[in-house]
Amino acid sequence: MSSPSIVWFRDDLRLADNPALRAAVDRGEKIIGVYVLDEESPGIRPLGGAARWWLHHSLASLGERLRERGGALVLRRGPADRVIRDVVTDAAAGAVFWNRRYGAPERDIDAGLKASLREDGVEVASFAGSLLFEPWTVKTGGGTPYSVFTPFWRACLSLPSPRAPLPEPREIDAPRTPPASDDLDDWDLLPTRPDWAGGLRETWEPGEPAARARLHGFLTDDLDGYDRARDEPSAGATSMLSPRLRWGELSPFTVWHESVDHGHAGGFLSEVGWREFAWHTLYRFPDLATKNLRPEFDAFPWPRLKPSHLEAWQQGRTGIPIVDAGMKQLWHTGYMHNRVRMITASFLIKNLMIDWRQGEEWFWDTLVDADGANNPFNWQWVAGSGADAAPYFRIFNPELQAKKFDPRGLYITEWGADTGIDPIVDLGTTRKRALEAYDVVKNSARS
Repeated sequence: MSSPSIVWFRDDLRLADNPALRAAVDRGEKIIGVYVLDEESPGIRPLGGAARWWLHHSLASLGERLRERGGALVLRRGPADRVIRDVVTDAAAGAVFWNRRYGAPERDIDAGLKASLREDGVEVASFAGSLLFEPWTVKTGGGTPYSVFTPFWRACLSLPSPRAPLPEPREIDAPRTPPASDDLDDWDLLPTRPDWAGGLRETWEPGEPAARARLHGFLTDDLDGYDRARDEPSAGATSMLSPRLRWGELSPFTVWHESVDHGHAGGFLSEVGWREFAWHTLYRFPDLATKNLRPEFDAFPWPRLKPSHLEAWQQGRTGIPIVDAGMKQLWHTGYMHNRVRMITASFLIKNLMIDWRQGEEWFWDTLVDADGANNPFNWQWVAGSGADAAPYFRIFNPELQAKKFDPRGLYITEWGADTGIDPIVDLGTTRKRALEAYDVVKNSARS
């Protein structure tokens, strides 16, 4: 009697280099792909609006690619442990395979489900598909995790090279009658009232085929000049692969090996390493999005929030052209150049004196590449409260940053920042205020 294999897709919406899918193929039984929209399990953070838009289209692409190979994608909504059990029962499945997740709530769900399914006689296995190096494998000589990037990445590079990518299955044999599936449109992941996603549609084509095409285009056209031009927001030299990695349309193993094969990839691969560092940090500090990693920053004297300042920042009306250009790019495309992310984040935290968590929440809602590790990790880095944090006195001057990285104002012009409005704060005065506030943190640490 057939006992189908279930492949539980999560942030790995691809067929190529998918260890869980490969395990199911190798098992030799019928295969059922499953995606669970879980917004109910304790600790699971609901997706932001831009992420929901991407998820809809990436799932549509994955479902189509599975069907082309004879497979099926079952969509279900609800608490993942209950839903997966239901699908196992409906399909009389004999095995469940997935690629690992690293947030604490997700790990708890997976561990509990793995134990209970095995008690019921179901084969369960999980695999490394989302990180080049598992968080428990990279430690200092003293056996502790790293808190500074450079020695962390050096330690990673001293380990055996990441495995080669796995080939994409040519055929995926689904049961004649797979379990019932939700209709993707019924999940209401796309904005309608109003439909604000026009800029996202102009900018992106989610899905594995487009991800592969973008990787090839970047390696062919942009990698050689990446180290020189990556900080210039108008240069178009960045990879634009971050949402592809966030949703797993590309695996980091594929990115790694194809980049190495191309050559001259050291600077770019260090950015992949920064992604790894963020996830390793989240593995150790699961409250990264809500709590200062450095507890001395709990003493930071945040003033009362000025909603008008937060709204001006969100809407690109601060009167600081490079900041406003970045926020307009974000709203239109669901993306922002990395150098400008640092500038806009520093301005919010250190010039407007608004808690980094407010900015993290806005980026979570508006970025197509926001994930549970990189988004809070980078906000804490700018704030000075996180791992390998910038020194407290490092306050980006957005005007000087614009002169250095956008000297002809091409980026500012492209995104239509209004250069004729007065800044909502004085940069010099607010810099002094930020330094005084950080003195409170320093004094707290000493005491």
